[in-house]
Amino acid sequence: MSREPDGLAELLPQWHRLRDSEQGEPLRALLAVIAEQVDLVRTGVEQSYDDWFVETAAEWVLPYLGDLVGHRPLPGYERVLATGLKDGGDAAGSRRRLAEALAPRRDVAATVANRRRKGTLALLEELSESVAGWPARAVEFSRLVAHHQPVKLYGSGTEAADDRRRGRGRLVDLRDGSALDLAGGPFGTVAQSVNVRRAGSSRRQGGHSPAGVGLFVWRLKPYPVTGAPAYCIDRARNLYTFSILGNDSPLVTRPEPEPSATHIATIDNVPAYISRRQLADRLADYYGPGKSFTIWRDGQDEPVPLSDIVVADLSHWRYRPKRGQVAVDPVLGRIAFGSRSAPRQGVWVTYHYAFADDLGGGEYDRDRVTPPADEVYRVGPRQTYRRIMDAYAQWRNDRRAGRCGPDGIIEITHSGAYQEQLDFDLEPGDRLELRAAEGTRPVIRLLDWYSNRPDALNIRAQEDCGPGDAPRIVLDGLLVTGRGIHVSGPVGTLVLRHCTLVPGWSLEPGGSPTEGRASEPHSPEEPSLVLDRTTACVSIERSILGTIEVIGDEVHTDPLHLHLSDSVLDATGHGREALSAPDCRHAHAVLHAHRTTVIGEVHTHAVEIAENSIVTGRMNVARRGVGCLRFSYVPPGSRTPRRHRCQPDLGGPGRARLVRPLFSSERYGTPGYAQLAAGVAEEIRRGAEDGAEMGAFHDLYQPQREDSLRARLAEYAPAGTDAGIIPVT
Repeated sequence: MSREPDGLAELLPQWHRLRDSEQGEPLRALLAVIAEQVDLVRTGVEQSYDDWFVETAAEWVLPYLGDLVGHRPLPGYERVLATGLKDGGDAAGSRRRLAEALAPRRDVAATVANRRRKGTLALLEELSESVAGWPARAVEFSRLVAHHQPVKLYGSGTEAADDRRRGRGRLVDLRDGSALDLAGGPFGTVAQSVNVRRAGSSRRQGGHSPAGVGLFVWRLKPYPVTGAPAYCIDRARNLYTFSILGNDSPLVTRPEPEPSATHIATIDNVPAYISRRQLADRLADYYGPGKSFTIWRDGQDEPVPLSDIVVADLSHWRYRPKRGQVAVDPVLGRIAFGSRSAPRQGVWVTYHYAFADDLGGGEYDRDRVTPPADEVYRVGPRQTYRRIMDAYAQWRNDRRAGRCGPDGIIEITHSGAYQEQLDFDLEPGDRLELRAAEGTRPVIRLLDWYSNRPDALNIRAQEDCGPGDAPRIVLDGLLVTGRGIHVSGPVGTLVLRHCTLVPGWSLEPGGSPTEGRASEPHSPEEPSLVLDRTTACVSIERSILGTIEVIGDEVHTDPLHLHLSDSVLDATGHGREALSAPDCRHAHAVLHAHRTTVIGEVHTHAVEIAENSIVTGRMNVARRGVGCLRFSYVPPGSRTPRRHRCQPDLGGPGRARLVRPLFSSERYGTPGYAQLAAGVAEEIRRGAEDGAEMGAFHDLYQPQREDSLRARLAEYAPAGTDAGIIPVT
């Protein structure tokens, strides 16, 4: 589009414009086409000047600027540029993120400055942040390897004693609990026995060696939850969890920026898990507004005083705080109040949890555009509406009275819990969006309101809605627990974006990794999304949800289309149905899956496309003649359409048993949920079309980031050392 389509026409004399207007303005249309080409030339000239600087240069110019200073991007960058980065759509955004992983702009800009600092530990930490996007701490293992003490010679005229290694030649002090908690980790100070394996080995991670340098990296990110209600486990004993779902959620540090470029990262500068001893020793550094976590009670403006907080081990809830005390367990994310100081009006918390990426409901930034003409109805404290259904009723009244158009936005402005029955009855032409405001994560708790019918979030369309005026509804940034979503009628489009429909409806409180089990789903057999005789085209983007159940007329209606991208579809078990019809029949749907992780089985009418995805249970497709699977994993014995470079087909019979997806955790609510484990086969970890990992976290491009970081370590590590990457999370 031209920036000034009428700019040339405005330069004409007035009588030319009047005569052109009388003839239908053909001259103005011609000048608009010429102005568009002039703008293209002007933009090209401006971009040519911008390409002189690494901060503003186009992506394809970065390798040439890097070549001037000796910077080398990873192999594959040219192929990414050849596919194009200017095209719109999701594919272009994915390619742009891959290009950034292969040749980060900051890395190219800092090449000359980095060479002047070559061999310093602070530089290695900075490279990890700029190249891979991972906070890190560099450790020189030679300073932690245990040494034998030299023999002291007395009376020889000279002292041959060397006290510099005295701390590395003695036994461990068992009374120093703080040092023992950190031993072997990135912040450990206890001397270790020598490990002859290379720290930089790509096959088996090495350890403390005299020539080793370890770069400890945190791949999980810290995500805040601000001013949310805590979950009451037991009102009689005043027991709470930080997580509103009732599950144990380990607290992580809110990272503080490092004061200078030469600063070596400390435990305050990385998103590390908070231990009990660490919190007890430095409670004031972690507790309070603007810090890692805060607790409020009874609606008070001021948080619980620091003097009332005690750190305790709340495993099995055995610890009993004294009167006026508030016990906190950061490892489990639990809270306990004294028997005579119980909160009467509720508990609210602010804390940080760890997760791999911006997926599901969360307070991270979401790219969205609000048209100026759309009416926004805000729900939350100090807003016009306190309940979601009140805002919906007002929008419905304004719509019928003609005071607003068909587009309505209900925006929730607070990370609180909304416990109400939601029933959206859509009329022809309606376009409704229920979303979370930026920086919030509202929770919708669907309770057991009715005894004679299901209590789902109901979305219904009137039967008189035709194909041209079918309604559309968007759910954005929500966490739904307690029940699922039920869609019926001739709905046009249903969009779930950045949402979490808790797999199994909700989590059973009480389980924890330290007690040997994680929180189990409350109703693992129940679906999160029911498509009941509807014509809706369903689009699920960057979301987490449980089973999808499709109920349709297979004789008189066409199968509905189901689009999943960058999402996790979790049936809470490999042998359960993640997508099917009742009684494990084929869902009357056509599946489109892009970069998706499916935990469970898929039984569907057809699969149009499934690429860069993982399906842990068997896939059973009725129509095998249409569609394709590309660069994906499906278990042996699956009935699928034609496959292209899928696993474990490429490994052969002997390799098929070893090539299977392994996850850090398969239970929702844990930090490593749906993240590929460290020991997963390379065919899965690098099996996507562009060499990235398969599944929902494909666009993190962790293999490429790791390769790029290894290449930089080989270039900038201290001379004569062997540098390796050690993942902490």
